[in-house]
Amino acid sequence: LFLSAKQVEGCSERSLKYYRTTLSKMNEKINKSVRQVETNDIRTYISNYENESNAGKVTLDNIRRIISSFFAWLEDENYIIKSPARRIHKIRVGKTVKDVYSDEELERMRDNCNNSRDLAIIDILSSTGIRVGELVNLNISDIDLEKRECIVLGKGNKQRKVYFDARTKIHLNDYITGRYDECEALFVSLNKPHNRLSIRGIEVILQNIGSNLKLTKVHPHKFRRTLATKAIDKGMPIEQVQVLLGHSQIDTTLRYAMVNQNNVKVSHHKYIG
Repeated sequence: LFLSAKQVEGCSERSLKYYRTTLSKMNEKINKSVRQVETNDIRTYISNYENESNAGKVTLDNIRRIISSFFAWLEDENYIIKSPARRIHKIRVGKTVKDVYSDEELERMRDNCNNSRDLAIIDILSSTGIRVGELVNLNISDIDLEKRECIVLGKGNKQRKVYFDARTKIHLNDYITGRYDECEALFVSLNKPHNRLSIRGIEVILQNIGSNLKLTKVHPHKFRRTLATKAIDKGMPIEQVQVLLGHSQIDTTLRYAMVNQNNVKVSHHKYIG
């Protein structure tokens, strides 16, 4: 029932699978009915999980968040009197400055594409900053080449408009006009029956390109972080970056955009000396 409620809220299949796996593992280890689970049971479970799997703080906090959400739902629906997860606080995660792609790396990836589809994938990810889940759901009909924009379906089934540059327009047009299949999907497999690409399919394509160039950590989400960082570094108001990325909370946008250290140094010289 909890997973059904999450599905109604607009959670993706990937998120639902993560919820299901996390709660199943907890239930297997604690081995009590939900009415009998106590705060210490959850604390012990998370602590043991950290020791046994050597999981990082981000993973542990994701587990805590899912468990808290589950028991809060049980409380709201009157299955239990009070959530045992209430007193389990957020696990502090150290802030790290994550890498973004350099202009040179993006150009090298483009040059290494051996077909128009892969080139169009790199262009649309780098110029729109859309999520990989949004990318694979795009249809050809969602693309307006003349206006250089497209409609994506984001988290919570919210639609938003994103924009792409002239280079992306040219490469998208080359890819679309070179297609002879009947599939409505924007990005499909190169071989018959030309099915819609999955998230994993996109990840493998990018990993292979990165491997050929000996680039580390080439993945879809890094394009999104790169776009956010560049936009803010060039002076785009954070509220507009938030709309572009489809974030409901501005704090999320701020976490994505890691300010370029060189810009901080230049500003220091300019304003402080």
